[in-house]
Amino acid sequence: MSYLLLKGQYTFDGMEELRPKNTKTPCYHCGEDCGSYPIRYDEKDFCCTGCKTVYALFQDNNLADYYDIESAAGASPKAISGQYDYLENPEIEEKLIQFKEEDLAIVSFYIPHIHCSSCIWLLENLHNLQPNILSTQVDFPQKKVRIHYQPKKISLKDLVVLLTAIGYEPYISLADLGKKEENPNRKLWIQLGVAGFSFGNVMFLSFPEYFESQEFWLDQYKSFFRILMFLFSLPVVFYAGSDYFISAYQGIKARYLNIDVPIALGISVLFLRSSLEVFLDLGSGYFDSLTGLVFFLLLGRYFQKKTYDHLSFERDYSAYFPIAVTCVNEDGEESMKPIYRLEVGDRMLLRHQEIIPADGYIVQGTAQIDYSYVTGESKPTPRVVGEKVLAGGRQMGSTLEIVVHKTVDQSYLTQLWSQSVFAEKDPRGFQNFTDALSKRFTLWVLAIALGTGAFWLWADPTIALNAVTAVLIIACPCALALAAPFTLGHLIRRLGKAQCYVKEANSLEQMARINHVVFDKTGTLTQSEKTEIDYRGKALAKEHISLIKNTLRASNHPLSRRLYAHLPETLTFNPAQFIDHPAQGIEAWFGKNHIRLGSAQWLAPQQAPNSQTAVLVEIDGVLWGQYLFTTQVRPGVAELFQRLGNSYQLSVLSGDQDSDRALLEKLVPPGTPLLFHQKPQDKLDYIKTLQDRGARVMMVGDGLNDAGALAQAQVGVAITEQVAVFTPASDVIIQADLLAQLDRILALSKSGMRVIRQSLLLSLTYNAIGLSFAVSGHLIPVVAAILMPISAISVVIWTSTATSYLAEKKFKSLFQR
Repeated sequence: MSYLLLKGQYTFDGMEELRPKNTKTPCYHCGEDCGSYPIRYDEKDFCCTGCKTVYALFQDNNLADYYDIESAAGASPKAISGQYDYLENPEIEEKLIQFKEEDLAIVSFYIPHIHCSSCIWLLENLHNLQPNILSTQVDFPQKKVRIHYQPKKISLKDLVVLLTAIGYEPYISLADLGKKEENPNRKLWIQLGVAGFSFGNVMFLSFPEYFESQEFWLDQYKSFFRILMFLFSLPVVFYAGSDYFISAYQGIKARYLNIDVPIALGISVLFLRSSLEVFLDLGSGYFDSLTGLVFFLLLGRYFQKKTYDHLSFERDYSAYFPIAVTCVNEDGEESMKPIYRLEVGDRMLLRHQEIIPADGYIVQGTAQIDYSYVTGESKPTPRVVGEKVLAGGRQMGSTLEIVVHKTVDQSYLTQLWSQSVFAEKDPRGFQNFTDALSKRFTLWVLAIALGTGAFWLWADPTIALNAVTAVLIIACPCALALAAPFTLGHLIRRLGKAQCYVKEANSLEQMARINHVVFDKTGTLTQSEKTEIDYRGKALAKEHISLIKNTLRASNHPLSRRLYAHLPETLTFNPAQFIDHPAQGIEAWFGKNHIRLGSAQWLAPQQAPNSQTAVLVEIDGVLWGQYLFTTQVRPGVAELFQRLGNSYQLSVLSGDQDSDRALLEKLVPPGTPLLFHQKPQDKLDYIKTLQDRGARVMMVGDGLNDAGALAQAQVGVAITEQVAVFTPASDVIIQADLLAQLDRILALSKSGMRVIRQSLLLSLTYNAIGLSFAVSGHLIPVVAAILMPISAISVVIWTSTATSYLAEKKFKSLFQR
């Protein structure tokens, strides 16, 4: 299916038509008034040829379902001749595009017109309009669309023209690149101002009604005052409170009763009842309660949003993300440098499986770049000296030296953690605590409201409306929805400051449900920096040591890094070819020399097992000897196992030989499974087996050969030291020295869930007390409207206080290391 608009088949002639406003025929595409001269096409009316053209385009490409999802969901398209020519400038294009390879480019646009499910559906089906668009992802709350496309076949300009032509013009401001967008709270401020202004005036106009004054002039103009109150309520209901109606409607349309349904019902009942009373001259209605309800609802939402925005900012882990990269100076000396301190011109050294943190040009080595974290495609892309490589790729091969071309946009790196490639739904059907409760809560509220109305219609019809309205207002489950995000958000922020980085709130909630913890051994339980190394075998010449060290230079395995640091300094050069054999070893070719370093099981299976961890050395097919490692366990691991053993099932997996079995048996509780010679697939299969038996598993590994197991487990925890190891498959990344307090982190997650339950209990207690008064008809709507946001604010205060107590008192050692 081709996009004919770009080829010129579809045009937008005659868009500026004279349209006298004396008819009310809505345009089938955009919903605007067609005026006296609607354009008739396919038995439908359109306001201009642009809308008609877009409709025809959708029809031709089998996208007419767009109108079934949401009637009049589109926007009137704009004339676009020459408007986006500036996007053909390579410098401007480079600033806008986030990622660009030969067959793939990724760009994100802010599209203000995204407003409904139909918009999402169309934008995520752009590939049906233009086959050179590979996929799209819509972020509805942020009104952003992320597009993967083929840059050889469609340009950035053509992409923007396509979006604009179908009514979704991107907002592009090159002057604002890298700056924060306009304050998203602006609409809420205006709504709050409108509601507050109307509420104040309605209260003032209601004074004669309150005091039942018999003053002549007040009594004479009572009807006029009532009409004024009605007029003041209109902007409150149809603008200030519109979000509640929209949210409730969208929820019902999706067959889901969200928390805004009872609020919208309460506002509707108050407005309709009050309007009938005024126009039938039955009374003054409840416009004071109505405007007060919306004002206090918005006031509560404002304080909630301010608190949550502050929370979201503080939990932005990009500010302290623990990724560093090895840099090489002019003398060839290597040193670690935090990636946010990288500058243009710095020379980075990338090893096997390390992520490229910044765009740059290759100056030494041959690259095999795996961009699966960005694109989902795992096929490595070859690159040679002089070619550009992009941030987010992972080097798969020998060492690579890259000169930084662009400084690091760290927020881009952290986006990798949330890529859709790693965000598949949990196959074990995880549902968070709040969702499980709130789905039933709204149904109970509606049932109570209907029951209350039925009872009072039978007992005393004059009380029925007030009672039903009070029930709908007082039982608003806003506080229920706030408990989990505020509690977990505070804890994520606190943990981040302690160098424990949690991916999302659900990860923390999953941690509270864990009952089995699986540990990787090498690089996780063992401490490579303090390992003693002893060589046994035939004497190695300087040339041999140089070959060994340069082979190790490309590897990121903990044993390789330790042995590399142990060997004496020598000249550095890259192998012609490098291969990593997971759980076995590494091999490299230097001209005629072939080096293999690895386990005895791989290089000498006939040899008797060692009593120590060993790395064997084979040069040109001859086994020369082995480096023996005296394993040093991380401080506090023995105590950690004893504490965890009281509450959790434990397992230890290792890709090494079982030479450390005796050491581990002294550390772990009796009966703990210890499995050796485990390949990455074996680890993943073991976790699947545990889950099939009903276990909820946390996998703790170093992130190198454990990515599959980390992704499979309910919670994957990656341990990091100083190397640039980043594992999007994990849910948590922690500094290695924090491992000894893993039980404290798990206990904190459970304490967080207790805080959530206490908050829900507080909210339900409030609702039960309020409902008892509302059902009995003794709670007037305006009082209910005041009490409802107080309930929500009290939950925010409680969660903030409780989490601060947990961090500063109960778990002080965790946060003050």
